Formats: sequence, C-alpha cells, structure tokens
Amino acid sequence: MSSDSVSAPAVGAALPCPPRLLTAIIVFAAIAPGILMTAPAVAAQLAAQWQLGPAQIGHLFSTELGAMSLATLPAWWWSGRINWRRVATLSALVFIVGNLASALVQDFTLLLPLRFIASLAGGTLMILCITCAAGTANPSRVYAFWVLGQLVLGAVGLLVLPPLFAHFGLMAVYLILAAIMLCCLPLIPAFPNGFTAARAARSGPAASLARKLCAVLAVLTFYISLSAVWTFIGGIAAGAGLSPAHSGQVLAVATLLGIVGAGAAALIGARFGGGRLIVLGYALLLASVALLTGQPLLLRFALAALLFKFTWTFVLPFILARVAGLDNDGKLMNGINLVIGGGMAIGPTLAGSLIESFGGFNALLFGALGCALLSLLLISLASPRAPRRITGGER
Repeated sequence: MSSDSVSAPAVGAALPCPPRLLTAIIVFAAIAPGILMTAPAVAAQLAAQWQLGPAQIGHLFSTELGAMSLATLPAWWWSGRINWRRVATLSALVFIVGNLASALVQDFTLLLPLRFIASLAGGTLMILCITCAAGTANPSRVYAFWVLGQLVLGAVGLLVLPPLFAHFGLMAVYLILAAIMLCCLPLIPAFPNGFTAARAARSGPAASLARKLCAVLAVLTFYISLSAVWTFIGGIAAGAGLSPAHSGQVLAVATLLGIVGAGAAALIGARFGGGRLIVLGYALLLASVALLTGQPLLLRFALAALLFKFTWTFVLPFILARVAGLDNDGKLMNGINLVIGGGMAIGPTLAGSLIESFGGFNALLFGALGCALLSLLLISLASPRAPRRITGGER
C-alpha cells in the first residue's frame, strides 16, 4: 500500500474528540465559509469599491457557494484512498494561495476563478470537519460547536470588517482569511488518517438505502425552509409596515440568539435524547414560521425572528448527528455538504417564485411550513427503530 493510502480506522469506541481535534473542527469549519458568513459587509464593499452591480455580486457569492458544495464530488473519490491529513494540508495551502491572489487582483473576471478555487479548497476542509465530527463519541455536541464557530466568526467579521475596509479596501478580508488559515496549519495533525464511523453506525446493522435517502432529503428540505424564510425575513418585516431600523435591531439580536441556540445544543449534547430534542426543535421552528404569517406587528415579528434563529441553530446539530449515525463509510456525510449548499441555493429561488406567483409573503411562509413538516417526517423515517420490549404477558 502506498504512503498516500488511508490507514484503516480501528474498530472500537468512537473517537473521544480530544481538544485539538475539536479545535481543528471548529476553526477550519469557521474559516472555510468565511466570505459567505460575512456576505453583507463584503457585498457592500464590492459595490462601493469596485462598483459591481447586484447581478455580479450575486454571481460571485453563488460561485463561492457552488464551489464549496461541489467539493463533495471529488471527496467521494479521495475519502477512502488518500490520507486525510495530506488532503487537509493541500486544501489549506490552496486556500491560502487563493485568498492571497484574491487580495492582489483588481479585476472581476480574475477574481471569479480565484474565488472558485479558494472556495473549493474551503469546501474540502468543511467536508473533513463534517465527517470527522460524525466519528466522535458525541457528534451532536461537536456539530453544535461546528455551527457555533461559524456564527461567532460571522458576527465578529460583520463588526470588524467595515472599519478595516475603510482603511485597506477589499483586500482586508482575503488577507485575514489567509493569515488565520496559516496560523491554523499546526492543527492539521489533529485530523485522523481516515474515516471512523459513528458509534450508532457501528453498533447496529447497516442502514438501508431508503433510510439514508430519507436522511439526505430531510437535511435538504430543512435548509430549503430556513434559507427561504431568512432570505426574505427583512421583506416580511417591511411588508408588515415595520421600519428598517426596528427590523434591523430585531435581526441583530436574533443573530445573537442563534449563537445562544448553538451554545445550548453544545451544552446539552445527547444527554436528554436526541429524538425528543429534534421533535421539540421542529415544533418551535414551525411555531416561529407560523408567527410570521399575516403581516405581524413588531412584538410578534420580534418573537418569531428570535425563536426562528434560536431554534434553527439549536436543532441542526441533532439532525446532523442523526444522519451521522447512518453513515458507515463516510460518503453520506460527504454528500451532506452538497445537500446543504443545494438547499441554501434552492430556498431563496423557490421563495422568490412563490412570492411573485401568489403576490405575497404568506405563500412563501406556507411553503416553508410544508418543507419543515416534510423534513420532520423524513428524519423520523430515517431514525432507527427502538427494539420492541416483550413483557411476560405477551405470547
């Protein structure tokens, strides 16, 4: 076997997720989508500094998201063939070079392919983080930290980037991402050499293709629902007559509640039963979307937005942990990266079509409710059935 081949993971207990591995998962998963997490600030700077129009800006961010999602396709090949630490090293170096080059160019036609290359490398790192988290002893907690890192970096970025842009221009964000990735290179040895299945995937029989398909579709419909609502939530506020100042304040606080939701999931982990928490999370998510219907006044809008953002980040780690329990070869969690990107792209497009076709936001909200209910049904179908207990009175 060549030196590039993956060492077979030992069959036994799941990875305990030592602090270095947890840190690597959090940091690399936060840096990889850094541009997308700070999109409002970056988009404003692109318009002001480069005079790009909305179509060009949208094309650039679609390229970033598409490249991160498409990283799944080569991952289906290398995940079982190449040492993951080598993949992480190469991806990190390409990410650094891509961002350094992005900081130097002044032409949109050159920036576009550079962002595709850098985001493809970032998507590869994201896949490594998602799949490594699946093999830990408490994946729901690790996925909560995975979400938390992205939210915190996004919040910090939105605060610090505008003043940095004023002094250094657009290159500031690309140089910062390259510098952070360079500082994180010593964390790469924390990654395992190859895939380790989650405890649930090893302890029970292999999941059927139907259950895996239900799990994938559950994540897809979940992301379609949340991205559709969150993209147009400002428009919902404006349609209800709320001022931009009031809705902006509510959404800023909601972002903080998203951090709290992920933090709560990290604290709870799997101690209280993932199934019950998933049902509770979906129930609260459905309630928050329902509260947005019918042109809500400020109080109802605020309650809906805060509940929506909190619940979204709270329930997602438990959903991903449930999917990880079905993955016995790493390919399912690889595919989840593509599904997340697909859901985030489909949601706003579908929502816009519903709004234009039916002339209002209620059509979007009812569509989002339907997607969320379908997601709950699908994740329930994907969940393992508890063995039936036979009592002494049964024959």
